[in-house]
Amino acid sequence: MSDFKKEVEQRILANANNESFKRATNQFLLESIDAQYSYNFSWLGRPIIQYPQDIVAIQELIWRVKPDLIIETGIAHGGSLILNASLLVLLDVEEAIATGQSIDPKKSQRKVLGIDIDIRSHNREAIEAHPMASRIQMIQGSSIAPEIVAQVREIAANYKRVLVCLDSNHTHDHVLAELRAYASLTSVDSYCVVFDTVVEDLPAGMVKNRPWGPDDNPKTAVWAFLKENQNFEIDRGLNNQLMVSVAPDGYLKRIS
Repeated sequence: MSDFKKEVEQRILANANNESFKRATNQFLLESIDAQYSYNFSWLGRPIIQYPQDIVAIQELIWRVKPDLIIETGIAHGGSLILNASLLVLLDVEEAIATGQSIDPKKSQRKVLGIDIDIRSHNREAIEAHPMASRIQMIQGSSIAPEIVAQVREIAANYKRVLVCLDSNHTHDHVLAELRAYASLTSVDSYCVVFDTVVEDLPAGMVKNRPWGPDDNPKTAVWAFLKENQNFEIDRGLNNQLMVSVAPDGYLKRIS
């Protein structure tokens, strides 16, 4: 396995300089975004609206970090909540096997906390009826409203290992405010993942009927945040590993 891991590392490093591969993946991104490709997938029955590559990346990060709490802004149909909750169940299974103890889902402290300004009733009902529902808590309100931030911080204070995913309003100002509100809750060696940074790399006019676009999007917010906060760095290895992602430069690892 050590040889295999070295081979994987070498392939990922090689991707950084593979211009032909970069052109091909960039073309795929442009075509797939135009075709609304990310809307084609679900996780355990709920639409997830993510690229398969990013779903796999989140799985790898959760297994590596082993968070007790995952904070997620932006709920939509709830697929990401279900994904994250199901992976927390697997972490409990892993611990139970390692310790020889039985699993009691109702007693597990691991949880996903989702925040959205508008949790539509049909989505809330479907999420609450899902087998993963006991792992999920939802808060309705603006993710940057002071009272919502305070509520999230109060909940997060009860957990040691926290992973954060930001995927709501994609304007620069909103994402920067989310980063300032929630990134500090991320545990050292864990991640704050900022989705849809790809907007910065899209041709002007490709994003229609949205208040965000080139020069005003999650990636510009990440760049601004990193100038004022030295506790995080972009995991460029993940950029090179995925090649196709809606979150280039958006996988932020907390290093201190």
